[in-house]
Amino acid sequence: MKARRTPWWYYVIAMILGLFAGAMLVKLTEHSAYTLVGAPWLVSGLLVILGLIVLCLAWQVRRYAKGDLKELDMNRAVQTLVLSKALGVAGAALAGWYGGQLLVSLTHVDAEFYGDAALECGVATVICLIDMIIGIVGEYWCQLPPKDGPESPKAKAEQRQRQLAAAGAAASGAANATDERTASRTPRR
Repeated sequence: MKARRTPWWYYVIAMILGLFAGAMLVKLTEHSAYTLVGAPWLVSGLLVILGLIVLCLAWQVRRYAKGDLKELDMNRAVQTLVLSKALGVAGAALAGWYGGQLLVSLTHVDAEFYGDAALECGVATVICLIDMIIGIVGEYWCQLPPKDGPESPKAKAEQRQRQLAAAGAAASGAANATDERTASRTPRR
């Protein structure tokens, strides 16, 4: 299986969409009795824990890839890769979401509610940016060196050698056949 790295612009698009959605949420609920502005401290705590878990899992895959760890289940390595990719993109989107709320809340920071919401969103934005970085680093750490499968450089070199040897044998076989035909047509004395 060959996994591709997440392109940088995925993070940018996720952050821009999150920023727009977060800012629109605050604008739409400014004059409403109900508001969804802010980030509960529990959410920020869970995001920190999630980032630390992904970092630990990715570190184990990195240790295996460097040869420091003898055994690792490949399903676990793939799941860690997927989790790192998801954390990176989700971290970018949530950083935009809470950053958008923060930007609009800063215009009303003199009100106590918006002051508290700005603090919560500021902390959540920083945590989400850290989670995005952990996701990007975790994705990089989960790159396993290829084994002796068809994608490994060693296997590709061996396959190329076999192809060259086969092409050389075919060329020499054709030359021998031509020599034999020429020899059979020549009268013997």
